[in-house]
Amino acid sequence: METNFLLEAIIYLSAAVICVPIAKRFGLSSILGYLFAGIVIGPSLLGLIGEKGQDIMHFAEFGVVMMLFLIGLELDPHKFWKMRKFILGMGSLQVIGTTVILFFGAQFVLDWNWQTSLTIALALALSSTAIVLQTLKEKGNSNTKVGRSSFAVLLFQDIAVIPILAIIPLLASDFATAQADELNHSVISEFAGWIQTLIVVGTIAAIYFIGKYILVPLLRIVARTRLQELFTASALLVVVGVSFLMELVGLSPALGAFMAGVVLANSEFRHELEGDIAPFKDLLLGLFFIGVGASINFLLIWENPAFIILFVLALTVIKFLVLYGVGLIYRKNVDQNLQFSIGLSQAGEFGFVIMSFSMLLNIVPDDLANKVLAIIALSMLLTPFLTLINERLILPNVGVKRRDDDPDDPVIDEENEVIIAGFGHFGSTIGRLLRANKLDITVLDHDSNRVEVLRKMGFKVYYGDATRLELLKAAGADKAKLFIAAIDNPETNLKLVELVRKHFPNLKILARARNRVDAYELIDHGVENFYRETLYTAVHMGVDALVELGFRKYTANRQGQQFIKYDEETTLKLAEKRHDKMAYLVTVQEEVELQEELLKRDLYAQDQGNDHAWDSEHLKKDKTNTNFR
Repeated sequence: METNFLLEAIIYLSAAVICVPIAKRFGLSSILGYLFAGIVIGPSLLGLIGEKGQDIMHFAEFGVVMMLFLIGLELDPHKFWKMRKFILGMGSLQVIGTTVILFFGAQFVLDWNWQTSLTIALALALSSTAIVLQTLKEKGNSNTKVGRSSFAVLLFQDIAVIPILAIIPLLASDFATAQADELNHSVISEFAGWIQTLIVVGTIAAIYFIGKYILVPLLRIVARTRLQELFTASALLVVVGVSFLMELVGLSPALGAFMAGVVLANSEFRHELEGDIAPFKDLLLGLFFIGVGASINFLLIWENPAFIILFVLALTVIKFLVLYGVGLIYRKNVDQNLQFSIGLSQAGEFGFVIMSFSMLLNIVPDDLANKVLAIIALSMLLTPFLTLINERLILPNVGVKRRDDDPDDPVIDEENEVIIAGFGHFGSTIGRLLRANKLDITVLDHDSNRVEVLRKMGFKVYYGDATRLELLKAAGADKAKLFIAAIDNPETNLKLVELVRKHFPNLKILARARNRVDAYELIDHGVENFYRETLYTAVHMGVDALVELGFRKYTANRQGQQFIKYDEETTLKLAEKRHDKMAYLVTVQEEVELQEELLKRDLYAQDQGNDHAWDSEHLKKDKTNTNFR
């Protein structure tokens, strides 16, 4: 009897809704929650999805494609060109180094034939793009030195999949190669090799020109319709269409999506595309991780526990050592290198593709290939635990977390009235203002590279994840008067605020909010003092615009302050009604009209009073008139 699609959807979504919050409750990554959900509903435990777990993988792997499209959108082509040395240098050192060690290890220790050894070594040399990038995003480390280095290696690996898939058929017999060609047929398979190369190069060039001269104008036409659902459909069409085009010529759909994202990165639709694609990407990635969890064959592991567990540990250690060596070559600090090396120490999703392909070619025996698939899945499952151990037990004792002059001192050896969490452009501006007024502050930041630079500049900055209760206690949060939450990542900042309010209820919080939506979340958590980046900068510019248009400077500044006051009051009212769309829209319209009326009255009152405060031009004019009298 065929399983009902709606029932399958309920099973997958229920498993995610139950397991992911539990994982987050214990401070674990959401990835672990999805993996555990897959294990629970998979064939090894409840058997709710049976052998069809593989079917969902083909659908869910599209989440990786969408993720790479979004990465491309965030990567300016000029920055991509500047990173080429890191991509080629770090990426090639990692892939070649890992492959060579695994190849000779399999040859001499396990006595496999060289074709099997090379195929498995290539499959295991690649890391999980989905796990690493998702972890970096959750930790707010995407734009740090560790994040950029990880991305460079992952991008090289994704590109390397193409030549790897081209090399593997050369290791097989003629019959197996012909059989695989039938299953892996592309529209250019019948052409000569040099013609195929020209077609591939032409396809890549075509993506650039199509993106720049066809997609952008097309998106402008769609945008004029003002139909959000049509724009969402167009965004999905871009990703699906480019991926399909790349697949037709035998290339990786993920690489094609990445290239399309890079082409559209400088367009005016970058943020709109990102907002439309992100929800689909997150859902499909969740399904992908559930599929990975469901694919772990615990019966096979139970039958061969020593081989599989030892292989997983050996693989993790080898990849860690190779990556750590690459980090040393590129002069990374100890703590940066640990995060970089542990984060990429697992096998990846492309390993499933390579092993499946090698099974079709009969290069790797089915029994051994299934064991390798279990090894890949277990190594992916192990990574979040290793990351947690690194953050909780290893990093507090290495690198910039300790003072250079006395390594035996505690992590934080002072208790100040003010604690600032997050010392990027936003937090450092606050910190410099407070320091200029001779106030001592304790600063916490999770970017070790930034911490090192700031400490050289004379700031007392301490490395650490501010969402850890132990670090907040060490920073003196129980005795401080003021806590400033200024972390760049809104989700992390909200999590921090929730933690501080729960464990330090008497500590006054000033919280950064990126926009009105973030402010609503802070209001829900009982934060009274929130500061929206978009509001104050926009009002400041509006004030300058009024002055340029002939308004008195004092009047313009007063109007700006009044606008902020009214807008903050409006935000509190809208926060209560934001879940009721109709009531929210009505309230917005009413508040905007009321705000404009109040500002007009205030301006009229000032004009009636002939208020020329702060108006230097009026004073000059008045003085000139007096001299002529």
